[in-house]
Amino acid sequence: MTHDENTLITKKRLATSLKKFMLVKSLNKISVTEIVKDCNLNRKTFYYHFDDIYDLLKWILEQEAVEVVKNFDLVVDYKEAILFVINYVEENSHILVCAYDTLGREEMRKFLYQDFISILKSVIDTVEEETSFYVENEFKEFLCTLYAESLAGILIEWFKNPRNQDKEQIVNYLYIIFSSSLPEILKNSSNRRIN
Repeated sequence: MTHDENTLITKKRLATSLKKFMLVKSLNKISVTEIVKDCNLNRKTFYYHFDDIYDLLKWILEQEAVEVVKNFDLVVDYKEAILFVINYVEENSHILVCAYDTLGREEMRKFLYQDFISILKSVIDTVEEETSFYVENEFKEFLCTLYAESLAGILIEWFKNPRNQDKEQIVNYLYIIFSSSLPEILKNSSNRRIN
């Protein structure tokens, strides 16, 4: 087995343990000692892979959701990508609520924000290529921020109060917003590239 394969197996073991503890206690009450003991590993192994428990949590979310979303063709498969994220949030709400209860709304928003920014930048780049409408980087960053803030807020509301919102309705609303607004925004605010 390669070093990379061993590393991934170890990280997954640590992730499984953290998720197990998050079912029964708040994030700030879980210790590295508990996690490594549960995995039959030592503290050095944990700190070789992660800075702290929050770093492990971020890795979990990136591996299980963000990296999967990046594999979608986000221009063609908006709806499938949004549905995947909503389903992931629904299935893992205990992890997200546990993190939220420890971090608070603002920190949770920041936690989600960075990953959304990179995904949205990729979406905007693709829409620019497909439409041949290009915007200045400053405006692109503004758009990424606008959409990322909105998505983070919507997802936080979804996992905090899932029964108050209809999943299909949220998916449809987000699909309509992304598929119709982004090309129009680019069209209305760009200089058409001359080929």
